Amino acid sequence: MTKFSLAVHGGAGTILKENLTPELEVQYHNGLRTALEAGQAVLAKGGSALDAVTAAVCALEDEPLFNAGRGAVFTTEGVQEMDAAVMDGATRKAGTVGGIFGPRNPVRAARAVMENTDHIMLIGPNALKVAKDAGLPFEEAPYFFTQARWDALQSTLKMRAAGIEDDDPARRHGTVGAVACDANGNLAAATSTGGMTAKAPGRIGDTPLIGAGTFADNETCAVSGTGHGEVFIRFTAAAEIAARMRHAGQSLEQAARHVVDIDLGQNDGSGGVIAVDAKGNITLPFNCEGMYRGSVTQDGDFQTFIYR
Repeated sequence: MTKFSLAVHGGAGTILKENLTPELEVQYHNGLRTALEAGQAVLAKGGSALDAVTAAVCALEDEPLFNAGRGAVFTTEGVQEMDAAVMDGATRKAGTVGGIFGPRNPVRAARAVMENTDHIMLIGPNALKVAKDAGLPFEEAPYFFTQARWDALQSTLKMRAAGIEDDDPARRHGTVGAVACDANGNLAAATSTGGMTAKAPGRIGDTPLIGAGTFADNETCAVSGTGHGEVFIRFTAAAEIAARMRHAGQSLEQAARHVVDIDLGQNDGSGGVIAVDAKGNITLPFNCEGMYRGSVTQDGDFQTFIYR
């Protein structure tokens, strides 16, 4: 029996170290741990990688600290538009949603697209209809509102009005994700995001684009990315890691490190990835100050990290 393993991330471009209070640090670690526990509970019972990553990402979407679901950031118009994706490495089936608002857990809406339609990506009213038809819970605007995200929008708009654009990666980044290898050696990935603070309405990032921010294939790896989405898209970051393993014979670690440090890192692609292969090996590389991340294996060894 293959050993199972699971990794999660709560976004790269973390809160700057000097701004992180001890109380907040504990909350971030607890949020990551909760997600790991949700996914590990599935895998420990012999459950599928797909169910495990869905459960882990739901837990991250429910935690307002992270930019997905309940803690999603706001567009320039002051609304929240969420993207999410799931991919099953055993079948290479995938489901994604873009720019949606309403489902409590966008990742479950993405999974409903995968399981209940002939399509991979849905946006707009029909994406919401598929989620409703699947019986998924919906929430009103107050549920998703967090003061910190609203304040971040106001400060970003104020800076833009003054002709200033700071390079605080926390404004550009913020995604949650999970990758898993189950006891049968099947892989899966799931990613969910509110996008960038003060993004243009209708902007879709790398999260729901298969091969950019999300990818899973049993022959190589499962990947969930977080960072400057436009660059992840241009360099098909997640699929590139798999391609390097498949065609260049690179290890998971070598392939992921090259994509994060070279392809992304040298092209304004600040961010990172979490990835797992069919042997259960995990890698969590990033090229910025920090990335909320954690992992657990069937040994029950829970680890969570924020900075290097």
